Amino acid sequence: MFCDRQKALQFIRFCTVGLGNTAVDLIAFFILNFGGTPYLQAQLISYSIGVLNSFVFNRRWTFRAAGKVNVSEIVKFIIVNGFSLLITSGLIFILHDAYHVNLWISKILATAAGIIVNYIGNRFWVFVTNQTLTGDTL
Repeated sequence: MFCDRQKALQFIRFCTVGLGNTAVDLIAFFILNFGGTPYLQAQLISYSIGVLNSFVFNRRWTFRAAGKVNVSEIVKFIIVNGFSLLITSGLIFILHDAYHVNLWISKILATAAGIIVNYIGNRFWVFVTNQTLTGDTL
């Protein structure tokens, strides 16, 4: 899957940050949901909380972006995460409402899909100007 060690380590760092974000997301989601917040609203709020943490750690540690944060980078990051939010919310809705999959399982499966979308978007679009491109794919 990865053509060199550096890209493999980058993906491992991305997944490590993602584990922290996912834990925050899942905890917030289920607290909100158990507190009576409808699950799609809980998804929006909990996902947004994880996104804030994700930007800081992925920019600095995973993709080693240099310099000050610029508007273009923030806009791209929001677009990638907005797209991921749409995908994860849609998957939760389809799995839970259409196929009656347990809400916990639906959330976890949707989160896994979101990880893939986020990595690809961040690696090849958001933080691409701060990386050495070798022409390799993943």
